[in-house]
Amino acid sequence: MERTLTVAVVGDRDQTYAPHVATDDALRHAAGLLGVEVQVCWLSTGPLESDLSGVRAADVLWCAPGSPYKSMTGALAALRHGREHAIPTLGTCGGFQHIVIEYARNVLGFEDAQHAEYDPYASRLFVSELACSLAGRTMPVTLTPGSRAATLYGGTRTEERYYCDFGIDPARQRTLHDGGLRVTGEDDDGGARVLELPDHPFYLATLYVPQTRSTPDAPHPLVVGLLRAAL
Repeated sequence: MERTLTVAVVGDRDQTYAPHVATDDALRHAAGLLGVEVQVCWLSTGPLESDLSGVRAADVLWCAPGSPYKSMTGALAALRHGREHAIPTLGTCGGFQHIVIEYARNVLGFEDAQHAEYDPYASRLFVSELACSLAGRTMPVTLTPGSRAATLYGGTRTEERYYCDFGIDPARQRTLHDGGLRVTGEDDDGGARVLELPDHPFYLATLYVPQTRSTPDAPHPLVVGLLRAAL
């Protein structure tokens, strides 16, 4: 009997937003390669402030692009659950940014860690506006040898597309890496583009949007890895 994986996608879905459509498509592509079914459940961030039942029921968690979310609190609660309960978790674009905030607040103890898209004048910005927007650009990424990302890609160099204007504040990158949220992918200027928790079954974040490069004939390796971790 074919196994079914329940995938909870955290994000306020917009069917006109290409990365959201690509998220659904990439999951189907990867499921087809692995010979499993996927039940994709989008979870709007607002209700997650008080109800994580959809997250608890999931085999897989994906924090999708599309920030600012309706509720940062709801998104962070879902990510914390995935991190603490060993649920295979992927964050892309806005999901990457919120993985940073969740970790800074709840693991590193920076309770006032903030995202500039929500509060540009906060005193402790862990996510700040990029010096140059990456929206619509395809750029190279260098991966750390031996990292989960490099293993899944089968190499240490890739090119990926971005939709974002925000990333890790450069002054906080070393704090996150030394604190356990490892930077395992960088752009050519040393900016963090991939993050991993090495001791988690699968907890990975990309500032880029890998799902937009997935096709039925070539499912994206990170999405395949996400589902395989749940199996």
